[in-house]
Amino acid sequence: MLKQISLLLIAMFLFTGCNTFGSKAQVTQEQAKIAQTVSKVCKWMLDNRTETAGGKRHDTNWTVGAWYSGVYAAYDLTKNPEFLKPLMAMETTTQWKVGRSPLFADDQCIAQTYLDLYMNVKKDPAMIANTQKVLDSMMAKPVDGDMTHHMQVCYKGEWSWCDSLYMGPAVWSKLAQATGEQKYLDFMDKKWWKTYDFLFDKDESLYYRDAAYFNKREANGAKVFWSRGNGWVMGGLARVIESMPQDYPSRPRYIELYKEMAARIVSIQQEDGLWHSSLLDPASYPQKETSGSGFYCYALAWGVNNGILDKEQYLPAVDKAWNALLSCVTEEGKLTSVQPIGADPRKFDPDSTEVYGVGAFLLTGHEMYKLAEIR
Repeated sequence: MLKQISLLLIAMFLFTGCNTFGSKAQVTQEQAKIAQTVSKVCKWMLDNRTETAGGKRHDTNWTVGAWYSGVYAAYDLTKNPEFLKPLMAMETTTQWKVGRSPLFADDQCIAQTYLDLYMNVKKDPAMIANTQKVLDSMMAKPVDGDMTHHMQVCYKGEWSWCDSLYMGPAVWSKLAQATGEQKYLDFMDKKWWKTYDFLFDKDESLYYRDAAYFNKREANGAKVFWSRGNGWVMGGLARVIESMPQDYPSRPRYIELYKEMAARIVSIQQEDGLWHSSLLDPASYPQKETSGSGFYCYALAWGVNNGILDKEQYLPAVDKAWNALLSCVTEEGKLTSVQPIGADPRKFDPDSTEVYGVGAFLLTGHEMYKLAEIR
């Protein structure tokens, strides 16, 4: 009984003031638990980031861009000003600019948070001016290179690796949303489907990480499909569709792809509730992996929340994944079992954490909180 009261008091503290998801009186015990966990995990990384690999990277790095997309989600859920503080500090730390290689999708990822802040917190044109300038320059000189040699074209603006579908496209769709200018969405649309045609395996309904993996095989003979790589795609799909107008001509095609991937991903969910580093050879990589799994849980919960996925069919998989992710959070709030930076399935220290894995977890918590309202 005391625990229940404590959770509700925490929820009331977290939701002081205007709350995106409803009034304080509507906060359930389940939602209070989710909010408490999201806050604990977010705070742990904010307090300990300098002690992790992520603490050595500039705020415009893609790892931090993915992390900050989750921090914004945590702020949107809790309205905790301590979560907003590092985001607004980018006025100084990044001067609202993208990274050093502005055409490279990884270096554009941070702009997703600039746009979220611009649209929902402070409508300061300076927040998105550099982003708009960079994207305008890309449209003025579009590239159409051969993506077979990924590293030769990715810095020129090609989305030649599946991770890029989280990093870049949502910047374009959010800028279209923020400015009302469809040209950004149209340009993104052409690039998205070029990458789809190149990297999507229609037989497996999964994405290769890049062309280097087309002919590689796992120990069991299966094709190599990296969990986090496909997690980036699922998360990117959710974020693009969410910021895309309902009547946009290509939207049904994104929905169709999203549903196809969702069905495939759920069909290969492991008994422990997660997805291991290799999607089609989990036995060779038996340990838990929370970054790819976090993005899957986020994307699937988002689909249920938005009526795109059938609740009865997908909710059990979402709940199983969320509970498994929770089991990888320490008492202090550290998210463990995050595969370090890489490009393919690997074995790693189970105690490993990374900012992008926490970003995925926070995005998931945001959706799980909303999901609690429609059960």
